[in-house]
Amino acid sequence: MSDFFHAVTLDESQCKGCINCIKRCPTEAIRVRNGKTHIIAQRCIDCGECIRVCPHHAKKPIYDPLSVLDRFSYKIALPAPALYGQFHNLDDIDIILNALRLLGFDEVFEVSKAAELVSDCTRRMMKEGRLKKPVISSACPAVIRMIRVRFPNLIENILPLKAPAELAAQLSKQAAHERTGIPLEEIGAVFISPCAAKVTSMKNPLGCETSSIDAVVSISEVYPKLLSLMKEVADKPEPLSSAGVIGVSWGSSGGEASATLNQDYLAADGIENVIRVLEDLEDEKFTELEFIELNACAGGCVGGVLTVENPYVAKARLKRLRKYLPIACNHIGDSVPEDYGFDLPIEYSPILKLDPNFIVAFQKMSELQRIAKSLPGLDCGSCGAPSCKALAEDVVRGHAKVDDCIFRLREHMHTLVDEISRLEGYIPPPFRK
Repeated sequence: MSDFFHAVTLDESQCKGCINCIKRCPTEAIRVRNGKTHIIAQRCIDCGECIRVCPHHAKKPIYDPLSVLDRFSYKIALPAPALYGQFHNLDDIDIILNALRLLGFDEVFEVSKAAELVSDCTRRMMKEGRLKKPVISSACPAVIRMIRVRFPNLIENILPLKAPAELAAQLSKQAAHERTGIPLEEIGAVFISPCAAKVTSMKNPLGCETSSIDAVVSISEVYPKLLSLMKEVADKPEPLSSAGVIGVSWGSSGGEASATLNQDYLAADGIENVIRVLEDLEDEKFTELEFIELNACAGGCVGGVLTVENPYVAKARLKRLRKYLPIACNHIGDSVPEDYGFDLPIEYSPILKLDPNFIVAFQKMSELQRIAKSLPGLDCGSCGAPSCKALAEDVVRGHAKVDDCIFRLREHMHTLVDEISRLEGYIPPPFRK
C-alpha cells in the first residue's frame, strides 16, 4: 500500500494553471509548474479545500462507485450522520435507512450509533484521567494528518479512539459474521461518506494497521438514487434506527464536543479556523479547556465536498431531526473495550524537514531565510508557489530558482537594460573627438 494514497486528484486537462488552489492549501502542498498544478503528495492531507475553490473543476475526489456492492456476498451500509441533513422535510431517519436497503444493502449500521459509543468511551476516559487535556477529537482524518505534519507536539493530545465510521465497520462486520456465518472477507462494510479525507483514511488509515471499511461511496452519488426509493417506504418504514441525539449531532460542528457533557470545550470548523486553534493550542493559550473538536470542513461533516446541500441548511435540518430522538441509545459496559482504541500510535510525519541530517538541515534553513529576505514578501503566487517563503524552500530543495519570482526577474532585467545602455554609449578611445 502506498504511503501517500490520496483521494484528491488532479485532472490536468481541466487545469488552467491559475493560483486559486495554491493560496488555500493549508499545508502548501500545491505548486503551479509549466502551466499546470502539481500536488506534492507527501504534504497533502486530503482536506478537499482545493476541490472547493477550483473554478475549473480540475481537482476531483476519488471514491468507489455503487457497483462496488457486487464484490460482496453480504453488504452493510454505514451512513454518516451528515447524510440525514441532505433531505428536505425529513422527519424520520428510518425512511432513509429503509431506502438504503432497497438500494441493494442487506443491512444498515448507523455511524451515529458508533458515534454514541465513542462519546461514551470519551466521557469515561476523561473522567478516569486517562487522557492528556485538552483532548483533541480523532474523528476528522484531515485534522489528524494536519497535526502529524504541522503540529507534532500536539499528537499526544489526540483522542486514542477509532473514528465512528471505522468502529461501525468493525462492529457491524463482526456481528454479521456471527449471525449469518458468512466469512468476514465476503462481508462488505460500505461507508457513505461526506468527504474525501475519509476515503484516504480507509486506504491509508491512521491509528490502525488496516481499515475495517471495505469501500467508500459518496453522499452525492447515493443522494439522487435514494430520493425515489424513499417515496416507496415513506408510508410505513420498518423501524431500523438505533441512535439518538448524541449520535446524529456528530454530523455537524459541535456535536461531538457537546456529547462530552462538559462545558469546558471548544468546537471549530473550517480549515483556516482549525489552524488558528491549533496554533493557539501549541502556544498553550487554552489552559482551561477539557475537549477540542476540530472539523476541516465548514459546518462540520455536513460541509464535506461529497455532500449536495448547503452545510448550514443541512446543519439546521439535523437540529430539527433531533427533536424526535432520545438523548442516546448506545452505551459501553463497565469499561472501555480495548478494540475500540488505536492499534498503532499516531506518529509525526517529518515531511517538512529540509534534510534528515540536522547540521545540513540547519544550513539549508539559514539559506532559506536568506533567500526569503531577498524576495519582496508579497506572497502573490505568480511564481507558482503559495508564498515567498514557500518559493525560498523550493529553491533550497532544488525544485525552483530565485528568478522564478517575477519581481526579482524584473530587477535583473532593469540591471541588464542599464548595462546595455551604458555599453551602447561607450566610445573606444581611438574614436573619441
